[in-house]
Amino acid sequence: MTIASDCTTQPPQRCAVDLSRAYRLLNHGPVVLVSSAHGGRRNVMAASWSMPLDFDPPKVALVIDKSTLTRTLVDASGSFALNVPLRPLARATEIVGNESGRDIDKFASLGLETFAAEKIEAPLIAGCAGWLECRVIPEPHNQEAYDLFLAEVVAAWADPALFSNGRWHFPAEADRTLHYIAGGAFFETGTAFSVADEAV
Repeated sequence: MTIASDCTTQPPQRCAVDLSRAYRLLNHGPVVLVSSAHGGRRNVMAASWSMPLDFDPPKVALVIDKSTLTRTLVDASGSFALNVPLRPLARATEIVGNESGRDIDKFASLGLETFAAEKIEAPLIAGCAGWLECRVIPEPHNQEAYDLFLAEVVAAWADPALFSNGRWHFPAEADRTLHYIAGGAFFETGTAFSVADEAV
């Protein structure tokens, strides 16, 4: 098997996503795992309130509550990663969304495997379909008044078995990305279709 020059040879297998197409990793509205790190501390939280904002340069929006350890680390580091989890991480996603990193080491307690990002300090989480490395665009009023962060995507990666050439393509037997409802309930991304293929 030939590994493309923009793909890693180290696990987890991932290929670079052209930054002009990075928004497609989030455009279908999946829950994300927000990882952060600063000064030897790291944390992960779940977030449903994230979205892509722009193409060039690519930007995202994310809500991070003032009371969280993630907020402390993001404020200090000026960066975070958005990890797009697959169904095997659903239980961990629920737990990291309900437990505080001030009380437990979520990575250790849940056995979450991580690997180094390319351009930021925050770790990336194995078992995901995609990863976006983000640098905060300082907007003090929005951050303080609304807990709303804007960030530029400085690197993006995806599992080539699930995302390539700027498109998701979940094989029938593949794990799929998650969408959070409430109270521990999720649904996973369904079967894709094109309106061009639909009868009029």
